[in-house]
Amino acid sequence: MKQYDIAIIGGGPAGYSAALYCARAGFTTAVLEQLAPGGQMSTTNEIDNYPGFDDTVDGFDLAEKMQRGAERFGAVTEIADVTSVQLAGDTKLLKTSEGDFEARAVIIATGAAPRELGVAHEKELRGRGVTYCATCDGRMYKDKTVVVVGGGNTAAADALFLAKLCKKVYLVHRRDSLRATRLYIDALQKMKNVEFIWNSQVAEFLYDAKVQGVVVKNVQTGETRRIEAEGIFVAVGRVPNTAMFQGQLELDDAGYIVADESTRTSLPGVYAVGDVRTKVLRQIVTAAADGAVASHYIEEYLA
Repeated sequence: MKQYDIAIIGGGPAGYSAALYCARAGFTTAVLEQLAPGGQMSTTNEIDNYPGFDDTVDGFDLAEKMQRGAERFGAVTEIADVTSVQLAGDTKLLKTSEGDFEARAVIIATGAAPRELGVAHEKELRGRGVTYCATCDGRMYKDKTVVVVGGGNTAAADALFLAKLCKKVYLVHRRDSLRATRLYIDALQKMKNVEFIWNSQVAEFLYDAKVQGVVVKNVQTGETRRIEAEGIFVAVGRVPNTAMFQGQLELDDAGYIVADESTRTSLPGVYAVGDVRTKVLRQIVTAAADGAVASHYIEEYLA
């Protein structure tokens, strides 16, 4: 059994930021990552909203830089799939595909995955016109035509953001009105380049090497319509990776770990950072900030 002061589940920007700060503070620190560093960030080809870069940076390259930065101070990366955890008590037990780990404190950085539409070829078109983050990828579609799918605050905010960049924005929603707050709705209705496609859902992607548009189907009449577009922004929610923590940590109604800006959870010695915790804004920079904050409170806890 391997033992560390701090075990971090997840090797995205939150996890490696936490690893850097914790290792730099002198704690033995392990990052448990099931595949490769970066999390959702590594699937983004062009990141242009992370401070410190005067040009766009590839998500996978940025992830490797974060990994090397943490390992420079002694953090260890363990390629292991965490299958179950026991988080109560002073010593935390993590069972993985590569054996058991013990830690005095645990940082959960398992992130959240975008909810997919479930339309054929969606996965293979990701990064080729299908995207799940307007603030991450929107500038790639400046002066182009795009489609936003969804009806909540995220979809409305994405459509509003893109309307300021793009030539045309189609907002496709399966109902006849948005679930977004009035503030977003009023702002969208003032945008002359936003067109609402009500009572409709995406039935098919049009593509060659990249996305060329979508076929939308009216859920009431069954009629279909082709919409030519270079980008499809899916905003139908996210799914936090918290299944293994149910029954041990307090989760909110959407399944996110309840943790405030201190990143402390409902159990002593357990912290949640990045997209997996309750928060207003889920971006690379806020995930990295969480990692630094968690290390501060862990120092207090372990002392």
